[in-house]
Amino acid sequence: METELLLSEEKDISNAILSIHPGAGGTESQDWAEMLLRMYVRWGEKGGYKVEEIDLLQGEGAGIKSATFSISGEYAYGYLKSEAGVHRLVRISPFDANKRRHTSFASVFVYPEIEEDLDLHIDEKDLRIDTYRASSAGGQHVNKTSSAIRITHIPSGIVVQCQNERSQYKNKSMAMKVLRSRLYELEKAKKEKEMSSFLSEKKEIAWGSQIRSYIFQPYQMVKDHRTGIEAGNITAVMDGDIDQFIQGYLLQKIKK
Repeated sequence: METELLLSEEKDISNAILSIHPGAGGTESQDWAEMLLRMYVRWGEKGGYKVEEIDLLQGEGAGIKSATFSISGEYAYGYLKSEAGVHRLVRISPFDANKRRHTSFASVFVYPEIEEDLDLHIDEKDLRIDTYRASSAGGQHVNKTSSAIRITHIPSGIVVQCQNERSQYKNKSMAMKVLRSRLYELEKAKKEKEMSSFLSEKKEIAWGSQIRSYIFQPYQMVKDHRTGIEAGNITAVMDGDIDQFIQGYLLQKIKK
């Protein structure tokens, strides 16, 4: 009953597609993005979800430039939608020889996975499909063939790509799945904005509107700025223990 109450929106029961992008700051922000990625992978594995890489672009020195993963299982989207926003890190940077304190940002985007049979028409004429050689790890086969796929949806400007599979067909199938999910979220946002509720529910994902801060120095604490919930065991949080923040957000939402 609690689950049905907290997760009652149309797509809450769906699988989730999660994307992470570092903010400005080069290696430091890219490392923070990879730390967040690890946190969500750990959360998914602990919860019994199936976590699969769709697209991962490694940073040049450390960390990641971008990552897109699918998290499959009941209510994956319903829970993870609360994680969409900007996440802020404060720590002594391991990349700073002078051991100064740095603040880094990374943005998290979460979409429901949209099934192919959903009434969401995508015209083939609106798509530009490019193939290229995968740059991530995957053996010689991946690097020798143009199996990676990039799809541009021209009307919306949305670009998705997948290079995880050896098969061009499988990569295209996964990229289309991501595209459907993003177009669904775009249409949903338009409708909610028309009803004057979207902007009051969600802040724009931009630097300065962080939803949560992870402070390693001068003290250790994770604070959710929407609910006021704090956690002192930052190691546990980075190992995927984020349910308290998710539950707090969902409870706050139904009380409004």
